[in-house]
Amino acid sequence: MTIDWNNLGFDYIKTPWRFLAKWQNGAWNDGELTEDNVLHISESSPALHYGQQCFEGLKAYGRKDGGVNLFRPDENSKRLNRSADRLRMPQVPEELFLKAVNEVVKANRAFVPPYGTGATLYIRPLLIGVGDVIGVKPANEFIFTVFCMPVGPYFKGGLAPTNFIVSDYDRAAPNGTGAAKVGGNYAASLLPGEEAHKKNFSDCIYLDPETHTKIEEVGSANFFGITKDNEFITPKSPSILPSITKYSLLHLAEHTLGLKAIEGDVYLNELDKFVEAGACGTAAVISPIGGIQTHDEFHVFYSETEVGPVTKKLYNELVGIQYGDRPAPEGWIFDVE
Repeated sequence: MTIDWNNLGFDYIKTPWRFLAKWQNGAWNDGELTEDNVLHISESSPALHYGQQCFEGLKAYGRKDGGVNLFRPDENSKRLNRSADRLRMPQVPEELFLKAVNEVVKANRAFVPPYGTGATLYIRPLLIGVGDVIGVKPANEFIFTVFCMPVGPYFKGGLAPTNFIVSDYDRAAPNGTGAAKVGGNYAASLLPGEEAHKKNFSDCIYLDPETHTKIEEVGSANFFGITKDNEFITPKSPSILPSITKYSLLHLAEHTLGLKAIEGDVYLNELDKFVEAGACGTAAVISPIGGIQTHDEFHVFYSETEVGPVTKKLYNELVGIQYGDRPAPEGWIFDVE
C-alpha cells in the first residue's frame, strides 16, 4: 500500500493488525492480535439494539529520532472505564488497555506516519456488549478491541480558523450520557452536523440542554476561549465529555503560558469577552474558531483567516510535547517499546 503521508484525510484505512479480547464468565481473557477486521457477534447483541457500547480515541506520534510516542493513554483507559460503568459494562483493566494499544502500534509500525508530515496514527479502542440477549438488560459477554489507521487533520486545513453555527438540537440530555464516550451521543449529532455542513460551517455548537444559554461542545470537540485579560476559559458541565486534550491545555495555559486557567460557564451572550477561541480534542487537536453564527448574529473572534497568537502558542506547545520536541509534564508521554 502506497500512502501519501502529507495528504491524508481522516478516513478509515485497514491496517494489518488489531487486538481483540473477550469477557466471558466474569473475566477477561488475555486477548491477542488478529488480522481479521470483521467482528463476529450475535444478531441479538445489546450493542446493536440498545447501544451498550463505548469507545476511545488516541494517537501515536512518530518522533524525530524514529521512535513513537503515545500521549496520556492512561487517561484514555480511565475515561473508557468511566463510560463502561455508566453503561453497565465490565471495566477493562488499565494493564490490558495499555498492552492492547502498545501491541497494535508495534504491529502496525509501518503505518505510523513519519515525523514532519503532520499526520498521526489514530487508535480506536472499542468496548461492546455482545451475546444472545433480547431484553433490555446488560450483555452477558463483551468484546474489547483496538484498531488503528494513519490520519491527517480532522478539520480540513489543519491549524486554520473555521466557522461554526449554534444548533437548536441538544447533544445530550441533562443527567444523561453526555460525559460518557458512547455511540448514542454521536448518532444524535449526525443530523445537526449535516445541517451545519450544508450551510458551509465546519460543525455546530451545542448549548447546555437545560437552559440553552451556555456553550457546551463544538461538534465532537471541546470549546475554549482566551480573554483580553489573559484567561483561558473552557466550559464546565456534567453533560460535557471530559476531554484529555482540554485538561492538558488547561495545565499548559496555566503552567507554561502563565494564563489564568478557568473551567466554568461560557454564556452565549458573553462572547465579546473572548479575543480568541478554538475547539480541541484528540482528533481536532486545536482548531481555531474564526466565528460563530448564533441565532441573530455572526460573531468573529481573532480573525476568520489568521490564527491568534495565544492559540498558536498553545498548539505549538501541545504538539511539541506529543512529538517529543518539547519537555512534557511527568507521566504524559509513553514510549512505544
